[in-house]
Amino acid sequence: MTLTVGSLFSGIGGLDLGLERAGMKVIWQSEIDPYCCKVLRKHWPEVPNHGNIKEIDWQTVERPDVICGGYPCQPFSQAGKRQGENDPRHLWPWVREAISALRPKYAILENVRGHLSLGFQTVLGEMASIGYDARWDCIPAAALGAPHLRDRLFIVARPSRSKQPGIMADGDNARSWDALCTRWDAPWHGSAFVANSNDSRSGAPKCQMESKQSANCSKREHSFDEPCGCRQTDQSWRHWETEPHVGRVANGIPHRVDRLRGLGNAVVPQVAEYIGRLITQLN
Repeated sequence: MTLTVGSLFSGIGGLDLGLERAGMKVIWQSEIDPYCCKVLRKHWPEVPNHGNIKEIDWQTVERPDVICGGYPCQPFSQAGKRQGENDPRHLWPWVREAISALRPKYAILENVRGHLSLGFQTVLGEMASIGYDARWDCIPAAALGAPHLRDRLFIVARPSRSKQPGIMADGDNARSWDALCTRWDAPWHGSAFVANSNDSRSGAPKCQMESKQSANCSKREHSFDEPCGCRQTDQSWRHWETEPHVGRVANGIPHRVDRLRGLGNAVVPQVAEYIGRLITQLN
């Protein structure tokens, strides 16, 4: 069974790409940034973009199996003023509305670590109020082999057993959800192998994904542009290349600022793929 995905705050499609690599299918997106919309049209030409989340009538939108999205982090980020609900970019209420209206089997949400200390309890409480249980953790991109830390909060939610007995009463489904919760407790927090400001790297992080592609590990063929499908072993494997030096001159690169902003806001696809594979194993 192929799970369908509705993507909120799609950006340049980091979450979308990772979930598709895990075997899911994106059926609609929601993005308003002009440059990001161009990227989405290029890579998902057949997928409709519903635009501004505040203006979507969810009664007219196809119900997906999964809703994913990294709602704006500026209200919660340690790098900002942390105005929370008083920030005009606080868009969580519209995410809650989408989940409540469409009732997906799963919701996959992403934000910065700073969200844990500001606004996160509200999110959990409101998810519970609309009948969803949640599991969460901070997963660094380094845990999937990136040469930079990029620690991000990921939340996976599905309808509550107590409030949705018709969906969750099945014993196999319940055991599968418990299994996901067990596998979710991965050893992320030892991933200290990151690139430094001099474009060099240290250590050799191991990949922690599991799939049929594990033979690739010994061949050291992984790269940023390829799906990562290896299982954690004691063998070292090839790093992604270190991030290139970013100068202060455009050097003729078109849309350089837009590209950097899009990459900076994007979810690393390999992390989304890991989470997607955990979910597809439940179905």
